[in-house]
Amino acid sequence: MLFHFRNKFPELNSFWDKYLEYQQRMEVPAKTILLEEGKVSGQYIFIEKGCVRTFFNNKGDDKTVQFFFENEGLASFDSFINNTPSPFTIETLEPSIVYLLPKQYVTQLMGELSQKPYFLEMILQVSAIRQMHYINEFVSFIRDTPEERYQNLLNERPHIVQRVPQHYIASYLGVSTVHLSRIKSKLAKGKPHF
Repeated sequence: MLFHFRNKFPELNSFWDKYLEYQQRMEVPAKTILLEEGKVSGQYIFIEKGCVRTFFNNKGDDKTVQFFFENEGLASFDSFINNTPSPFTIETLEPSIVYLLPKQYVTQLMGELSQKPYFLEMILQVSAIRQMHYINEFVSFIRDTPEERYQNLLNERPHIVQRVPQHYIASYLGVSTVHLSRIKSKLAKGKPHF
């Protein structure tokens, strides 16, 4: 878990190391459900290798919310913190290596870290980055056309386009796979349609 903070906050490495033994390392194939929609999230997930998506079911259709890759951590945070049913499913898209840290150890770790002056800075930085990412995506869905959203994806996060199957990208952009094919065709011909 929290390995992704090592480079940013090396002064806290002794805390990360202390909790290594409580993590469960899993090598899992693609399409492995790590958390099912409607279940309570009890694990923090760290991705060592692979790609993971969060999605929800909308009247029989999967709607992709986000993608996560190497050195990123995630949970269904509202569910994790408040013990409520998760609104999302968390699933691997590639063969992956993930670490799971049960909530009780996350709570213990956070309690210990809260005594350190660096902890508040770390939490605020991470929270601000995540918050801005989600705000930007929300605004983009309101402001931008699907073509603009796809172009932004190509410019800002090309690894998603390179690694994620097209039908998940279409779901993430809020378009059909046919519409995504049209967008890609227009862009390939140098004729973006906005």
